[in-house]
Amino acid sequence: MRVNKIIRLIEQEKKRQQETLMMIPSENYTYPEVRQAVGSVLMHKYAEGLPGKRYYQGNQVVDAIENYCQKQALSAFGVKEADWGVNVQPHSGSEANLAAISALVEPGGKIMSLFLPDGGHLSHGWQLPDKKLTLVSKFWQVEFYHLEQETSLIDYATLEKQAKKFKPKLIISGGTAYPQEIDYARMSRITKSVGAYYLADVAHEAGLIVGKANRSPFPFADVVTMTTHKTLRGPRGAIIFGKLPLMAKINSAVFPGLQGGPHLHTIAGIALALKKAREPQFTRYARQTVVNAQALAEALIDRGLTLVSGGTAKHLVLVDLRPQQTNGWLVATALEAAGIIANRNKVYAWGRRR
Repeated sequence: MRVNKIIRLIEQEKKRQQETLMMIPSENYTYPEVRQAVGSVLMHKYAEGLPGKRYYQGNQVVDAIENYCQKQALSAFGVKEADWGVNVQPHSGSEANLAAISALVEPGGKIMSLFLPDGGHLSHGWQLPDKKLTLVSKFWQVEFYHLEQETSLIDYATLEKQAKKFKPKLIISGGTAYPQEIDYARMSRITKSVGAYYLADVAHEAGLIVGKANRSPFPFADVVTMTTHKTLRGPRGAIIFGKLPLMAKINSAVFPGLQGGPHLHTIAGIALALKKAREPQFTRYARQTVVNAQALAEALIDRGLTLVSGGTAKHLVLVDLRPQQTNGWLVATALEAAGIIANRNKVYAWGRRR
């Protein structure tokens, strides 16, 4: 009876998704083939280690699946095996970032990342002035860079001055609520000027990069992390790409550093999503996604709303509700009542930090 209850709840969630407009940028609809793979017998298998170097027996088939997924990842993003390695085992984007950070920076080392209320992400070391909240903030020294107050764009000039003063070992770009493209070339120049590594977190942009709707960080970054369930349309998982000299440390940071056996059913689903992403239809989908987001942004502006950064170059739109003297909780709840599922983000920290 309890199993039947769970099945009924799953059907209720399916119905909810079909009958509401899902507008959260971190969510997407994956393919039937991916759902089939994720629900397959692969979930029965343990396979600690890497293909060909497992700590369990019976891995011939799953080794082939993981190898195939790695090749699809490299091909989808147009990078060469001679230059880059890839790890498809992280269970989430936060784990991928934690593994990459621990591979690149010794505990106590310095990291720079985008301020959370300016669009950054928790996994990049978020902390309060009087409290270390995330694991990254507890093990590393984190300093945040910010957006330019008038334009809501990354202030690269100030970032560079800040980096030369702080002298970080790692600089991270990317986040959860930055609507414009990042100047990867400039970020690379800044990191090189201070002898740091450059980690580009493209969790939100991954599918747009494959579909050539956004530019790629690979010519400029040392490490690229991403989730697989947003614009890439895969299952919940993550990928770490690294320059070849860094991959041994990255692989070791994933296992045994942070997690045990990989979720092979998820890796199979990621492989299928990556294969789909290489098809012409996906390129049209990615580019149309940006076109649609920009049309929505223009419509919101026409109706008197203020957008952070003045618009979008991606799949997400961030509305500043301060002129309406309201807040994200209220608006998100009202939208949900109307069948539109959105999420709130902080956009009000500018006046408090300077």
